[in-house]
Amino acid sequence: MSETVTRPPAPDFDTITPEELRAYSDAENRFRASEAAREMLGHPDPGATIEWQQVPLPGRELPVRVYRPAAGAGTALPLVVHVHGSGFTGTAVQCDWTNSHVATQLPAVVVSVEHRLLDFDTPLSAAADDGWDVLQHVVRHASRWGVDPERVAVFGESCGALISALTAIRARDAGLRLDAQVLVNPVTDTTGTMLDHPSATEYAHTPALALPQLRLIRRLGVPPGADARAVSPLYADDLSGLAPALVVVPTRDPVADHGRRYAERLHAAGTPARLSEYPGAGHAFLTLPGVEPQAATARAEILEFLRAALVPSGEAF
Repeated sequence: MSETVTRPPAPDFDTITPEELRAYSDAENRFRASEAAREMLGHPDPGATIEWQQVPLPGRELPVRVYRPAAGAGTALPLVVHVHGSGFTGTAVQCDWTNSHVATQLPAVVVSVEHRLLDFDTPLSAAADDGWDVLQHVVRHASRWGVDPERVAVFGESCGALISALTAIRARDAGLRLDAQVLVNPVTDTTGTMLDHPSATEYAHTPALALPQLRLIRRLGVPPGADARAVSPLYADDLSGLAPALVVVPTRDPVADHGRRYAERLHAAGTPARLSEYPGAGHAFLTLPGVEPQAATARAEILEFLRAALVPSGEAF
């Protein structure tokens, strides 16, 4: 008989110790990866193959969860590098519903980064390096992965959207061309103004994300002496010349204004940016199709945006 996996109770995020955080993160991720969570997180597209792979990176190996259309394709597929949300918890498995459907319906190879989670010894800069390094590795070895290095997008939710936004900036600076970036309920500000946005006051205690979690993300992600602006896309010096962006914002979200302001800054810098708001949806709604009715609509919009960016008109696989 299989063991029943239950969701752990939320700790006091303002006083949590390193040991308590480790135990909570492990228990929470076991739940998110369990069959018990599927009714909430959604079932994968049966037309996709899903497997874990190890990516050799400088000084470390990193797991990635890879989604491909099971039927295969006669040519190299577009690449979508995805980063899951949650920051100090989270696993690529929680995004199987979205990523498997993107893989089959685009079609594409989706590589979801199981980045190092934030803890008392692992800042946000380390997770950001994981997203960027995986993108570089897969593009560099495109033929091994069966992807077309000329058709590449990044995609993330919440803290993963922050990592994806930083990756898009680094790609521009390095001369690595991206065709699109999709940022869903993004956290874009980890500076002292993180909680000063009106949405943070209005939705300070929503079920999926509340101010104690945001305070912990900032405390873990930006240690004393670190430059918060370096991991805050909202305050990047130059947002011109970036890949066109789709910024998806659920309105009942303490970080809704993070997404709105970032879309405004992209647009002001001349980077094409579509802001798409989902009235009444909560934070992380895209990963909760079992309880958030607008998740399917958002997934369809993301697919349409990626298809327009990555699949030439009239091309079929």
